[in-house]
Order: sequence, then C-alpha cells, then structure tokens
Amino acid sequence: MDFLSYLQLSFLEIYFIVFTVFIASIIRGFNGFGFSATCISGFSFILPAIEIVPIILILEVIISIFMVPYILNKIDWNFVLKLILGIIIGSPIGVYLLKYLPPDVTHLSVCVLIIFFSFLLMQGYLNKKINNNYGKFFTGIISGILNGLTTLGGMPVALFLLVTSIQPAIIRGSLAALFFLTDTYAFALSFFAGIVDMTTIYRTLPLIIILPIGVYMGDKFFVKSKEETYRKVVFYFLIFISIFGFFRVISNF
Repeated sequence: MDFLSYLQLSFLEIYFIVFTVFIASIIRGFNGFGFSATCISGFSFILPAIEIVPIILILEVIISIFMVPYILNKIDWNFVLKLILGIIIGSPIGVYLLKYLPPDVTHLSVCVLIIFFSFLLMQGYLNKKINNNYGKFFTGIISGILNGLTTLGGMPVALFLLVTSIQPAIIRGSLAALFFLTDTYAFALSFFAGIVDMTTIYRTLPLIIILPIGVYMGDKFFVKSKEETYRKVVFYFLIFISIFGFFRVISNF
C-alpha cells in the first residue's frame, strides 16, 4: 500500500499503464515514433494531460537511448539539426499553452489534421518540393508546439518525412535522434515550469525496464519488413491513433 500511495494509482491502473507502455515501445522500435501518441491515448483514461506529459517525456528520452544501437548509422543529422531550430522556438510555446489551453480541443484538432494528411498519403500524395530549409524549420516549430502541449510532436514530422518520400531506415533513425534531443529539451522546460514532481518520478521508474524489451521486438519486426510494408504500417498507425483520439475527445464533451 505504501508503494501505491507514492504512485497514487490502483493495481488495475498500474497494469493498464504497463501494458500501454509495452505496446508503445514495440511501435517505437518499429516506426521510430508513435510512443507518445500511443501512451497519451492510453494514459488519458486514467490521468489528466498535465500529469501525462512529463511522464511520457521522461520515457521518450530513455527509450531513445535504448534505440541508439539500432539506428546510429541511419540518422540524417542535417535534417535533424534544421528541425531542432524550429523546435527550440516551438517547445516553450507548447509548454506555456499546456497550462492555459484545453488539451482536448488541441488533441482533437491534431487528430483531424493527421487523418486528413494520412488519407492523402495513402492516395499517393507526395511533395518533394517542401524538403527545404523553410519546410523543415516550419515543421520544427509545429512539432515543438505540439510536443510541449500534447507530446504529439512526432506526428507532423513523420508526415513530413513520408510526404517527401524519405527512405524508411532514415525516417526511423532521424526521428529517434530528433526525439531524444527535443524531449530532453521539453522535459527541462516542464521541470522548470513546475509540471514535474516526485509523483511523476515514482510513476516513471517502474516503467523503464519495459522499454528495451519493446524496442528489441519492434526492431526485429522492422528488419523483416519491406519498405512498402513500413509505409503502410505508419499510415495505418497514424490513422488509427488519430481516429481513436478523435472519438475519445468527442466522448469527453
């Protein structure tokens, strides 16, 4: 009971969170992104958004470290660093808005946009012209705002990479490297904004041991998959998680 008092969760809630993190870790190991989107969809049944964000940020930083052996040689650092410039600007805005904007409204808006662009991609829409410094910078700002506000910053970046037809291994590696840097930054902002407390730390620690297992399994699936399979999985994941989030948010109104 003492342990549960630190977590402020029931046994059933703990099991549900552990299962969610395990599935999210497999998805992250395969896609290179999607950990936050999966966790926030599951955690939102138990915790308010302002308590979810710091937990996920800590786990994102740690899971990125576990992914290093799998993606180190597949990172486009030129792409990553250009997005970082936009994210540095966008993240403080997102963390600030987290205290004042209704998170459900923001989540709903993001889900609708992701569904729209995912269907465009499934119809074969590509646009390599936006793969320039301005496109990367703007995508970085949007990603930073969403990452600080909802931890869904990876979704617009994944869409950008898919629209510009980047190779799956580069997408996966670059996203993993990007999230390590951005989530470390966003977590620092959340800590100094007073959003992180000891309850957050207690809830996070038991979940860390699950991360490398899920990443390992996800990587095995990735290695065995073809490029077209990877893209389809990413498309369907984006659509599923967005539709799920859409209806979850609608049910709260």
